[in-house]
Amino acid sequence: MSEQSPQPPVARQVPHTLETHGVRRQDPYYWLRDDARKDPQVLAHLRAEQAYAQAQLAPLKRFREQLYDEIVARIPKDDRSVPYFLDGYWYYTRVEKDREYAVHCRRRGSMEAPEQVVLDENAQAEGHEYYASGAVRVSVDGKTLAYAEDTVSRRIYSIRFRDLDSGKEHADVLEGTSGSLVWALDHRTLFYVKRDPATLRAHQVWRHVLGTEQAQDVLVYDEQDEEFYVGISRSRSRDYVLIGSYQTLSHEYRTVDARKPDSAPVVVLPREARHEYDVDHAHGRFYIRTNWQARDFRLMSVEPQHSAEKDRWRVEVPAREGVLLSSFELFRDYLVLGERRGGIPRLRVVPWQDRQSDHEIRFEEPAYASAIGHNPDFESGTLRFHYTSMTTPPSTFDYDLAARTRELKKQQRVEGDFDPARYATERIEVRARDGVTVPVSLVYRRDLDRSQPQPLLLYGYGSYGYALDPRFSSVRLSLLDRGVIFAIAHVRGGQELGRAWYEDGKLLTKLNSFHDFIDCAEHLVRTGWTRPDRLFAQGGSAGGLLVGAVANMRPELFHAVVADVPFVDVVTTMLDESIPLTTFEYDEWGNPNQREYFDYMMRYSPYDNVKAQGYPHMLVLTGLHDSQVQYWEPAKWVARLRATKTDDRPLIFHVNMDTGHGGASGRFRQHEETAMIYAFLLSLVGVTQ
Repeated sequence: MSEQSPQPPVARQVPHTLETHGVRRQDPYYWLRDDARKDPQVLAHLRAEQAYAQAQLAPLKRFREQLYDEIVARIPKDDRSVPYFLDGYWYYTRVEKDREYAVHCRRRGSMEAPEQVVLDENAQAEGHEYYASGAVRVSVDGKTLAYAEDTVSRRIYSIRFRDLDSGKEHADVLEGTSGSLVWALDHRTLFYVKRDPATLRAHQVWRHVLGTEQAQDVLVYDEQDEEFYVGISRSRSRDYVLIGSYQTLSHEYRTVDARKPDSAPVVVLPREARHEYDVDHAHGRFYIRTNWQARDFRLMSVEPQHSAEKDRWRVEVPAREGVLLSSFELFRDYLVLGERRGGIPRLRVVPWQDRQSDHEIRFEEPAYASAIGHNPDFESGTLRFHYTSMTTPPSTFDYDLAARTRELKKQQRVEGDFDPARYATERIEVRARDGVTVPVSLVYRRDLDRSQPQPLLLYGYGSYGYALDPRFSSVRLSLLDRGVIFAIAHVRGGQELGRAWYEDGKLLTKLNSFHDFIDCAEHLVRTGWTRPDRLFAQGGSAGGLLVGAVANMRPELFHAVVADVPFVDVVTTMLDESIPLTTFEYDEWGNPNQREYFDYMMRYSPYDNVKAQGYPHMLVLTGLHDSQVQYWEPAKWVARLRATKTDDRPLIFHVNMDTGHGGASGRFRQHEETAMIYAFLLSLVGVTQ
């Protein structure tokens, strides 16, 4: 960093008292909240922070450019997805040259037929600083395209329509949607989801008829419970449009006859407290993945007319101790299960006619990620699945379900001088302070000098039951090739080791997530992988909460912390029901309107626990239009850290004024921030080229 760095912006303090349960909290930076994102003083402060960040990082400009060029050079300039066959066409996406976005294409009957461009995202993105596509769906008759797009980065999508014979756009435009959509089987009726414009909760399902104004659309379902949001999909049989209502611990489904789109939705099973279930339909039955009397879920089925009678449900796949049933796919002759055992996602094949001859698809590496791919053909005897590990690029296979043979259809190319044999991956187990064993996945270069502690980036998340699987990243090679070890701490709060692993890191056990991360870091230091002056921590969103809490608890353990769009003002946010994501996340964090949860949150909320102590070097990132973690959370946190911490280590706050939660869009441009993060971390261990 520059020895003559400018002074960081100092946010003015405006007295503001928040009182809950008789506890008074002083929040002098509350004024930084501006829902409209138009307050001149707020915008001026954010721009000052960004200017300071640019000045602090200016000495690394050439290194950042080198890293960026290196990262994007590994990305194939021309690439194409593995085609899939649906309704008489082969569909695929491709990218070309230096263009940022995908082109959606199809060919009739054969891949030798002429190509038809269905949607060119590059053309749609012209004139926009940000662009993201939502659902891209063709009607079953193949004639009409419906596509959703967001040009603000706030996850509010507009849906448009295109005649695929003429290439002309329909006049219909549907605003305020979540980006999800499903065609009915009449080829002219579309179901879509609307968001609440204030909270962004996806709460309504609407029905649109092609050629009519949005004002004429019919409200199909309105979710009144503010703790639930809705989503839509189509059943495997195509007989039903599925409307799901979801809360952290409770699900409810409705169905609409896809051949009678005007019909009223029918409830599959009324919602019950702590009952989560998913529904699909085939063979004339509903198949239901459920945690009813099965903590790690089981698969059951029932005739549609009896779906609300649980005593009529039939067990198809019983619950198995220590095995989480995470997904399933229905074929005419086979059932394919996505399971998680020993922290590893696995695939199991069950023939309908001979269920005793089920088998697991085997893989050789000790740690990997596998997942069911896109399989639109119910009649098929071939399963498409995906596979990757920390040393194996993402790979797409077609698996013959009867012959038990696989064919590699594609492995993601890594341009340049890449050889997977240069890298090694390990999975170790760390004994946490309460005796629980926490897995850690690591990857590094084989020629790394392991006799000495090396720079190590420890990544974590640990919320919502989301599992951080050991996946490949060509971007990460820029760290590995410079001697950095990359590690994932699979802390509690994720679902790597099943449902219990999730439940033991949420609500009133949330501290386990932070303690696990600290214990993993201490183990990596104690066993010689690294040392504190070479150890980095990184997390994003709820992972930003993780590293933010850890920075307060054990600042001396880490040399630097990267907090990407961090959820750090936990108590204030969870007390404000007007903020997106608040109400239907009470079952994840707790409702602080109840004293027990308020007191517990106050023990770890990063903003509320900033101390007069030294902190690691810190890089904090946010997007002005973030709809999931509002920009003012990290802005307030940074302001309080600047005013309170006792060290002179850089605290850099990168504010992207054009983006939201996911950062910049585009397959190349998104890595500008990645290069910035890498340059920041590498410079702290003396690597600047």
